[in-house]
Amino acid sequence: MWIPTEHEKYGVVIASFRGTVPYGLSLEIGDTVQILEKCDGWYRGFALKNPNVKGIFPSSYVHLKNACVKNKGQFEMVIPTEDSVITEMTSTLRDWGTMWKQLYVRNEGDLFHRLWHIMNEILDLRRQVLVGHLTHDRMKDVKRHITARLDWGNEQLGLDLVPRKEYAMVDPEDISITELYRLMEHRHRKKDTPVQASNHHLFVQMKSLMCSNLGEELEVIFSLFDSKENRPISERFFLRLNRNGLPKAPDKPERHCSLFVDLGSSELRRDIYITVHIIRIGRMGAGEKKNACSVQYRRPFGCAVLSIADLLTGETKDDLILKVYMCNTESEWYQIHENIIKKLNARYNLTGSNAGTCDQEGGTPSSLSSQSWDTMSDLRGLAVSLQLLHGDIEQIRREYSSVFSHGVSITRKLGFSNIIMPGEMRNDLYITIERGEFEKGGKSVARNVEVTMFIVENSGQILKDFISFGSGEPPASEYHSFVLYHNNSPRWSELLKLPIPVDKFRGAHIRFEFRHCSTKEKGEKKLFGFSFVPLMQEDGRTLPDGTHELIVHKCEENTNLQDTTRYLKLPFSKGILLGNNHQAIKATKESFWITSFLCSTKLTQNGDMLDLLKWRTHPDKITGCLSKIKEIDGSEIVKFLQDTLDTLFGILDENSQKYGSKVFDSLVHIINLLQDSKFHHFKPVMDTYIESHFAGALAYRDLIKVLKWYVDRITEAERQEHIQEVLKAQEYIFKYIVQSRRLFSLATGGQNEEEFRCCIQELLMSVRFFLSQESKGSGALSQSQAVFLSSFPAVYSELLKLFDIREVANLVQDTLGSLPTIVHVDDSLQAVKLQCIGKTVESQLYTNPDSRYILLPVVLHHLHMHLQEQKDLIMCARILSNVFCLIKKNSSEKSVLEEIDVIVASLLDILLRTILEITSRPQPSGSAMRLQFQDVTGEFVACLLSLLRQMTDRHYQQLLDSFNTKEELRDFLLQIFTVFRILIRPEMFPKDWTVMRLVANNVIITTVLYLSDALRKNFLNENFDYKIWDSYFYLAVIFINQLCLQLEMFTPSKKKKVLEKYGDMRVTMGCEIFSMWQNLGEHKLHFIPALIGPFLEVTLIPQPDLRNVMIPIFHDMMDWEQRRSGNFKQVEAKLIDKLDSLMSEGKGDETYRELFNSILLKKIERETWRESGVSLIATVTRLMERLLDYRDCMKMGEVDGKKIGCTVSLLNFYKTELNKEEMYIRYIHKLYDLHLKAQNFTEAAYTLLLYDELLEWSDRPLREFLTYPMQTEWQRKEHLHLAIIQNFDRGKCWENGIILCRKIAEQYESYYDYRNLSKMRMMEASLYDKIMDQQRLEPEFFRVGFYGKKFPFFLRNKEFVCRGHDYERLEAFQQRMLNEFPQAIAMQHANQPDETIFQAEAQYLQIYAVTPIPESQEVLQREGVPDNIKSFYKVNHIWKFRYDRPFHKGTKDKENEFKSLWVERTSLYLVQSLPGISRWFEVEKREVVEMSPLENAIEVLENKNQQLKTLISQCQTRQMQNINPLTMCLNGVIDAAVNGGVSRYQEAFFVKEYILSHPEDGEKIARLRELMLEQAQILEFGLAVHEKFVPQDMRPLHKKLVDQFFVMKSSLGIQEFSACIQASPVHFPNGSPRVCRNSAPASMSPDGTRVIPRRSPLSYPAVNRYSSSSLSSQASAEVSNITGQSESSDEVFNMQPSPSTSSLSSTHSASPNVTSSAPSSARASPLLSDKHKHSRENSCLSPRERPCSAIYPTPVEPSQRLLFNHIGEGALPRSDPNLSAPEKAVNPTPSSWSLDSGKEAKNMSDSGKIISPPVPPRPTQTASPARHTTSVSPSPAGRSPLKQGSVQLQSHSRQQG
Repeated sequence: MWIPTEHEKYGVVIASFRGTVPYGLSLEIGDTVQILEKCDGWYRGFALKNPNVKGIFPSSYVHLKNACVKNKGQFEMVIPTEDSVITEMTSTLRDWGTMWKQLYVRNEGDLFHRLWHIMNEILDLRRQVLVGHLTHDRMKDVKRHITARLDWGNEQLGLDLVPRKEYAMVDPEDISITELYRLMEHRHRKKDTPVQASNHHLFVQMKSLMCSNLGEELEVIFSLFDSKENRPISERFFLRLNRNGLPKAPDKPERHCSLFVDLGSSELRRDIYITVHIIRIGRMGAGEKKNACSVQYRRPFGCAVLSIADLLTGETKDDLILKVYMCNTESEWYQIHENIIKKLNARYNLTGSNAGTCDQEGGTPSSLSSQSWDTMSDLRGLAVSLQLLHGDIEQIRREYSSVFSHGVSITRKLGFSNIIMPGEMRNDLYITIERGEFEKGGKSVARNVEVTMFIVENSGQILKDFISFGSGEPPASEYHSFVLYHNNSPRWSELLKLPIPVDKFRGAHIRFEFRHCSTKEKGEKKLFGFSFVPLMQEDGRTLPDGTHELIVHKCEENTNLQDTTRYLKLPFSKGILLGNNHQAIKATKESFWITSFLCSTKLTQNGDMLDLLKWRTHPDKITGCLSKIKEIDGSEIVKFLQDTLDTLFGILDENSQKYGSKVFDSLVHIINLLQDSKFHHFKPVMDTYIESHFAGALAYRDLIKVLKWYVDRITEAERQEHIQEVLKAQEYIFKYIVQSRRLFSLATGGQNEEEFRCCIQELLMSVRFFLSQESKGSGALSQSQAVFLSSFPAVYSELLKLFDIREVANLVQDTLGSLPTIVHVDDSLQAVKLQCIGKTVESQLYTNPDSRYILLPVVLHHLHMHLQEQKDLIMCARILSNVFCLIKKNSSEKSVLEEIDVIVASLLDILLRTILEITSRPQPSGSAMRLQFQDVTGEFVACLLSLLRQMTDRHYQQLLDSFNTKEELRDFLLQIFTVFRILIRPEMFPKDWTVMRLVANNVIITTVLYLSDALRKNFLNENFDYKIWDSYFYLAVIFINQLCLQLEMFTPSKKKKVLEKYGDMRVTMGCEIFSMWQNLGEHKLHFIPALIGPFLEVTLIPQPDLRNVMIPIFHDMMDWEQRRSGNFKQVEAKLIDKLDSLMSEGKGDETYRELFNSILLKKIERETWRESGVSLIATVTRLMERLLDYRDCMKMGEVDGKKIGCTVSLLNFYKTELNKEEMYIRYIHKLYDLHLKAQNFTEAAYTLLLYDELLEWSDRPLREFLTYPMQTEWQRKEHLHLAIIQNFDRGKCWENGIILCRKIAEQYESYYDYRNLSKMRMMEASLYDKIMDQQRLEPEFFRVGFYGKKFPFFLRNKEFVCRGHDYERLEAFQQRMLNEFPQAIAMQHANQPDETIFQAEAQYLQIYAVTPIPESQEVLQREGVPDNIKSFYKVNHIWKFRYDRPFHKGTKDKENEFKSLWVERTSLYLVQSLPGISRWFEVEKREVVEMSPLENAIEVLENKNQQLKTLISQCQTRQMQNINPLTMCLNGVIDAAVNGGVSRYQEAFFVKEYILSHPEDGEKIARLRELMLEQAQILEFGLAVHEKFVPQDMRPLHKKLVDQFFVMKSSLGIQEFSACIQASPVHFPNGSPRVCRNSAPASMSPDGTRVIPRRSPLSYPAVNRYSSSSLSSQASAEVSNITGQSESSDEVFNMQPSPSTSSLSSTHSASPNVTSSAPSSARASPLLSDKHKHSRENSCLSPRERPCSAIYPTPVEPSQRLLFNHIGEGALPRSDPNLSAPEKAVNPTPSSWSLDSGKEAKNMSDSGKIISPPVPPRPTQTASPARHTTSVSPSPAGRSPLKQGSVQLQSHSRQQG
């Protein structure tokens, strides 16, 4: 039995379950499931990814997890009780998983791999969290890493920004909207703007020194140098190198790595340099012999410099080579780095050759990156690695833990850092050994002086290990300077640090010993003098900072200086010597200079400070000491802060009357000192002092008294500076007052409490008086007020220690309330006043509900004033945000409701106005300003939303009741609706703020539901207000259309969350729209048709519930419109207009079309106007069908027939059914653009002509439209004409261009615009030239049937004829169609399909070639018209196409199949002629007729005769480049005739039986006889022409043709022709051949005369028809006459004979429409050999015996195809389907076989194997139409209405016909 689960509610699937059992639920590993019931080891529930499917699954497949259940019961929600970060991680990784795979599919490899790494990282971190062994800090760190990675991934994948608080996701319902906004803003800012670090650190690692002349140990000293101030700014980093130039202690990284810490941003500039000084340890001279001297000296070696600016790019500079310059002049060593910086380095040599380094500014190094170690020997310099790090030192320790774990020395800045931290213990004395002045000492050369330094105690004991040469080296006990050779004025400038403890400092002194270093063999160091300096003076002050000139005391070489008493009494400094007027000492000429600088937190050099601290020893100096306190350096005061404060309060206790004011001033000075950023961190020290050490129990009286005295004097005082200092310090003064009072109360048990309260009250009274004063004149008073206000909020917390919170709140309210309310006060004061309010709201005082209610009115009052003036909006927004942050969403306590009352009354109106104001302003241009602008807008919006979310029914009711008049209510509603529309704008929040948008929408819809009641109650019936209702509907519509509410676009998990939290807000708003619409009654008419578009847009949203609610409104609109005007034309017009634009944007679907149709049809069933309603609905539905098809087609990438066909269908629908001219024109241009893109230039021209036909040659002004400017109708028509002519030109349809040229020329002529007329005539002439000079390809035409329901509406179950592309044959066209319709199935036959195919849920294509039948035959039949001209009329303006299928009727005569060979001829009539606005048009009508065998024979002969005439004419007029085509044609006809071709016709139709049985065919038989005789005459003339042109090597073939011709004549019984063909002169009427104007000689008429066309076929087509007559013997003479002017035969291309298969012998073969399509090369292939004979025989099989396909031909070998081609050539209305007309008539490929094969062919024919002509097969393959066909079919009688309005060109040419 299934029982509901109590605790097992949530689990994770640990093994996949297929769900094969009954009711089983299929589960995958990792799915999360919610469990509903359990039974015997099985659970019933659902997977959270698909909650609608419920089923059962084994309990063992699920790992249960703890979860809590909300809303127990049917709609319960289960929330796992795990860390929220884990929950978020799990759901996010699930969402990412799907998207991650999509990245791979979309080929975004980079992001795919990066995301993969991040996902793995997150999984690792997740494991760490789940294990639960992390410390609190580590857990925090891990969560920080997780959230950072989650945010990164979400951003990369375009997912939503997640609001977080302490790394956990925040439920927007649990916090105020302002707080949510801040969290979002914080995360957004964090993402956008990285915070600039203020602290920087330089990491230096020494690698090696590469130099050619090493061999001695070296010391390398790094430091930072400020070239602007000419001083070092850091301590030194000191390291030792061995003889190879490598660090001496490689195993100790701290010895060769250092971090220069605490560089401020101001120190990252170009004039800060890293300087490196190198000292060698060895002999005096670098080149001295080894035995010269064993003593080692420190000697200058070289220097390198690098500007820190080179590191600012942020890259790590590994393996930099710093150039090392050697110092030639040792006296300049002290400033060598300065000289290098100043580019004075020419005076120095580089160490070694320095090949490979480049000379850059300031010694900028060259990189080793491109060098290999092998070439290292070529480089000379110092190899170092440098990196600039940013952030505080703790952050650096975390991020670069490896550096610190290996060890690194820390090099500090000189002196204190920018910020001195309390508790920092330092006592460092920096000594710089500057220079010395020494005498020669009786020698001829100068001395080599070495200085040795010791720190010595009074006892004479040397202090050990307190001399530091630099970080990286442990401190030493003594220091030896480097030695400058022969220099009595040496300058060292060496910096040393002496970290001496304070207890050792007193009484210690530094001793400097001077020795001369001999360069002789012994290398002795002889002492010749010493200096000393005590570290502390007698009065307790330390050695003052600065340069000291020390006296050099001379001494003997062996003097013992250990007894310090002997010299300590001596003077040490020349300054003291002069000051104390001591007697002169002998050796004062010699001097030694040092510079000292103390950095100590324990010792002072300041005498005034010491005097103050020792005030009890000199009571008389107290006043002076207190006066001088302001002159003491701040760092000295903070070092002794506690002692100083004790001193001040001690003095106050001593004599408050005398010193009260002075002590107060001193205290103020110290308090203000701590405001300085340098000493800011000492505030906690003072706080600690007040809490723990301060003991002045009586001090409060004096402090209050002095403070009040100052406040009272403010208004009178002229100079306010000191008073402002006092006011600035008021926070700490109050702290001292409060602590003092507490101490007093503790000591006395709370005595004088009332007196104290009175004092405070009086003090605040004085403050209120001073604040209420208005500043006059200078504004000094307002400055003082500003200073007071800026620090006043800090006092609240102090007052709360002594007073009740309400008391303090009242005091503060009174104080803030006393501020002057006038707004034109000084702006700076206004800002400070607002800041004070802001701090008040952020203070502890405001957090308490009791005090908040007291303070709220004054806060709101000031905010209201500022918002009204639109001043300080950023501050106002911040204050308001804080106000709302404190009011949580669910706070329903009475106090909160009252607060909301106050806020609504005070701020709602002004808040709305502010948002309207700032959103209507133009946005500032600067990016920083724009961000600020967006911030302030966003904050105000968040505040408004917070307020509205807090409002309850009662608040809304009170608000609506508060409006006195309807006008006020109307204004309010309009205002709030406008604001809501602004809030809905996409740009209101960043695109990934979906959480914020959903919250905002939830608030908006709740508010709208409240306000719609007010709208119904107040603005209906007689109070109806269109504007407010319109605003309401408009808001509702754009609300529903928001992108963030389209749940269909969300992932399933996101959609589920949104629906659980908010439901589908679109449906709610849709229901509200419907309800409000129903309330309108007769006022609905005001919104028809205006709201049709918006409502239609809403219904197109794919939400079924929303559609069901909204679609019925259209019925209502139709009904009301019918009542008003008796029809609903307006509704129809608006629906159609909007549908087009909305559906083209991608809205709507097939479901919508069906729903729209069914709902409205159902609604109008009982209406009186049902018929017209059904008509409208049908029209709109049909339009939707077409628009949906159009949209689907447009999604394809390339332009194809489907796109064009769809556009044509839609365009015609707009014109014929809807009569929407503007939409029609729009689609004309869309179609035009498609044609241009596909390079269908002719179709593009015809398309543009549709628009041109709508215009007149008038001066009517036209508005700007599409890409056309504002112009007159005449100008636009002219522009169109020119564009159309250009496209006809590009499409080689020049004849049509000429007609348009003439039309526009007429216009120019009528306006006497001869300039343009001239251009137009020239253009027309150029088009005539192109007709004659350029070749045009004749396209193939194909019939295509689209069958089945899966085709788009405009194609479904229809047949079309399509104009193929250039060179496109049937196979290529078929493949193209199958590519366009990849789902389609090609039908394998040409028969009409049955009903099952029509109704199938599939796509079937039926394709075969058809022949165009020109409407006007006149031009084509006229002799003498060049083929260039004829070719146009063969394939243009074609309405009719033909397709032939041969078949046998009755019994088939095996001896002569012609007797029963009939042809079924199908004629197709199109709705429009081709070419036109599309490459294909629908078949309007089809006619099927049967042609008898005799009619078939007549047509075959007519076609062959026509072909022969054409070729002979072309040969005569030299239009052929070679004679091959004529040779092949003659050969084919004569050979076939000789072998019995034509004789079969005689046997079939000239026999007595046939004539008697078919008396009606008498004329036709006569016609056939006439054609046979005509063919013989044509052949005779053709052979005469052939003889004149045939090349020499083709003569044997010609002779063979002549012989066969005689055989043919005899077989036909034509014996009266002359026996030989001879050349005889031809007599022309005018004595010479007449030539047409186009230079092509005219064709012959039967009687030998010429016919000359008189008029152009473009304007007046001739109607003469000529028949052929017999060729006389004059023919030969005429040929001779013509060829007399020909070139020599050598220039004619070589010709080889074609196969001797005659077309006449094959008149019974298959129709060319179904003959196998062979490539053109097949025509010239050699004759079949014996092994292929069976193929030839096979071609004669009957249709049933030889299966074939109309679309996919049975594959045949080329030789077989050859046979078919020649059998079929000219036999039926079409020649070879694979050749265009020019190929067939002019230029076939020459064959490549010899004359011998001709003999072989003859032998084969003679052998008698094929005696009777072959039987015609059934159609085997669709083929293309012949270009020379003469139609015998009647032209169609009528045309469809579409044709009547067709293109002018078509009608024009038809009129000519």
